[in-house]
Amino acid sequence: MACGNCSTTDGKPGGCKSHGSCGTGSCNKMNTHDWLMNMPIAGIDSRYPIVEVSFKNGQRKGYYYNLSQEFITGDCVCVESSIGVEIGEISLSGELVRLQLKKLEKTERSIEKKVIRKTSEQEIKTMHDFRAKEKQSMIKARAIARQMRLDMKISDVEYQGDGKRAIFYYIADGRVDFRELIKVYAREFNVKVEMKQIGSRQEAGLVGGLGSCGRELCCSTWLTDFKNVNIGVARYQNLSINQTKLSGQCGRLKCCLNYELDTYLEALKDFPKDVDVIKTQRGDAYLQKSDIFKYLMWYSYKGSTKIYPLTVEKVSELKAMNSAGKMPADLEQLQVEITPKVAKEEYIDVIGQTSLSSLRRTAQRKKSKSKSKPQNTKPNNPNPAASTEVKPKSNNPNQQNNRRPNPNQNRNRNNPNR
Repeated sequence: MACGNCSTTDGKPGGCKSHGSCGTGSCNKMNTHDWLMNMPIAGIDSRYPIVEVSFKNGQRKGYYYNLSQEFITGDCVCVESSIGVEIGEISLSGELVRLQLKKLEKTERSIEKKVIRKTSEQEIKTMHDFRAKEKQSMIKARAIARQMRLDMKISDVEYQGDGKRAIFYYIADGRVDFRELIKVYAREFNVKVEMKQIGSRQEAGLVGGLGSCGRELCCSTWLTDFKNVNIGVARYQNLSINQTKLSGQCGRLKCCLNYELDTYLEALKDFPKDVDVIKTQRGDAYLQKSDIFKYLMWYSYKGSTKIYPLTVEKVSELKAMNSAGKMPADLEQLQVEITPKVAKEEYIDVIGQTSLSSLRRTAQRKKSKSKSKPQNTKPNNPNPAASTEVKPKSNNPNQQNNRRPNPNQNRNRNNPNR
């Protein structure tokens, strides 16, 4: 299925030559790369008769029989549906479809519908014309539902390829009687109406957006099945219970909280249970926090701000001692010495022979010279003592008249450093 930014030829983008994977965000949504397509697998027929077909850029997917064996991944085809003919894109073919059906616990006998033929240019143009009307239809459908005072929200509208049928996706907390609404929609939009209820997570996948991690939402790119996420998942991972930070765009807890849950549960198996309080001769020590991957547990006494890190093995030993009626003297002797890691500053000589320190010393040397240099011009006499020596006056008047005038004499008189 081509995006709106590319010209199409036989159902494939002709501008970017990437066959539906140009990365503009409109033709590669929830796509799958068939990495087994060109690999010869012994004992397995690579021409698997079932293909995966996606509709509306991956919002819906279905499995159909490919009896002609001439369609490949990326082709736009017409498939059978309960009402008529639908237009979709083959998103997966070959051995990966067999693995996908096994994951979904489906058998080949459960697949009843099949691929009819390849779509034509006129059918693709008609499909794009109806896709352009979906946004206006959704706004109008919301206004009609609001006028009929129905407690529901229209999230999206999807037209069939030929425009004879439309699926209205809605969100509702409870059961909604929309029998009259279907009649109004059929009369207003002149299509066969199908109402489909979805959850808030599915709505976020349809709308799309960016998450707090800075990447596109998982539900709008690759995540197709939504697992239950409860607040206990955050407690297992020692996360602060902040509903604002833990909630996604859909208003529910983030799906990514489940990604590392198995790793945390595996690490928590080594932690002892019921060790919130450890009895010592100094008093009761209370558990403040735990570092799951460092296998450390911090304890502190009541009324004290100092905390004592203990290993998991040591806490298990202390629990056994308390169970036997014994108490250690103090946790200070049992704590683990934790030395903070100081990052070593390493400078790389990227200039060559010159380093930053030498340039800094040169600049300081020039600065000190400019400060010590006087403002007036230095006299030409290299011996400053000779210029300041007072000579006795001669009684010979001719000798006084023949004396040459010193040009620096007046200058030395005005020199404050003299």
